[in-house]
Amino acid sequence: MIRTMALALVAFIAAAPVQAQQLDKISIVVFGPPSLGAFLPPVIKARKLDEKNGLAITFEERTPDAYTAQFNSGEFKVGGSAALLTVGLADLRGVKVAYLFNLFDYWGGVVTSRSEINAIKDLEGKDIAAAKGTTNYVMFDWFARQLGADTAKFSVVNTATPGLVGYALADRATAVQLWEPAYTTLHAKKPGVRLLDLKIKESWQQFAGSTSIPYLGLAAHLDWIQQNKPLIPRLYAAYKEAATWVAANPDEAAILIAAKGSSDDRKAIAELVRANDRLGMHVRSAGDLGPEIKAVYNAGKTLGFLSSEPSPVTIYRDPM
Repeated sequence: MIRTMALALVAFIAAAPVQAQQLDKISIVVFGPPSLGAFLPPVIKARKLDEKNGLAITFEERTPDAYTAQFNSGEFKVGGSAALLTVGLADLRGVKVAYLFNLFDYWGGVVTSRSEINAIKDLEGKDIAAAKGTTNYVMFDWFARQLGADTAKFSVVNTATPGLVGYALADRATAVQLWEPAYTTLHAKKPGVRLLDLKIKESWQQFAGSTSIPYLGLAAHLDWIQQNKPLIPRLYAAYKEAATWVAANPDEAAILIAAKGSSDDRKAIAELVRANDRLGMHVRSAGDLGPEIKAVYNAGKTLGFLSSEPSPVTIYRDPM
């Protein structure tokens, strides 16, 4: 009996490293917080949703410009802050990539503390702080034009996403263009800041016949996709389960998402999750969003951001 138990214990110890080695490793580059790309990764890791789905995910944080350079070069084969327009632009420049699935629909905003600024058009001839290298700014440009603003007359002070909240807190620019969760973080610290109305839903409904705007998700290089197709549904499952848990447990999720924030920051994040109007958390496979993705590409073409229609292969259509 003792010998049998000893053999069983040896077998268990020997098997443990093997089981750990069976996790498929994926390195994913994402924007640093506060950003949508950094919203779900701490939840995935804390709740071990990657391991649950047979994966060992390493999230590597980068600034927007560094993210684009390192993902497009293939230094990172999978990007977790993949803005849809960036995927389309990469394709037109010869970088073979595909949008795997959507995580968040578009929302962007412009905030100001200046009493003389009451509409987007009022920013003509004024300075605006923005992460100009992001497609959130490109989409903002499109929406601003729909409201009659000449965005060429904006004096854009380019900064990395973590610096946007600081600009707004210090009132260092006439206005600041940002998105979630940065806006919620800012509003918790500076409740008096005003949000200018971009009329996003109205403009998009008129342009695309829909209110769904696929914006940010996961993308990967085509060579990686061909070599790792069985991992993609599991990767999707990890993110989908994280989003479902966040929606059901906003207070607990806020502790993970705003780990370095104050109690007020976490309360604001929890309220953001509950409302979901600005957060736009919407996990769907790219194949289920084909018409909506093409509408975003068309918006990019009207701006001249995209010179032509990106390849159909940029929309990953295999089932999840």
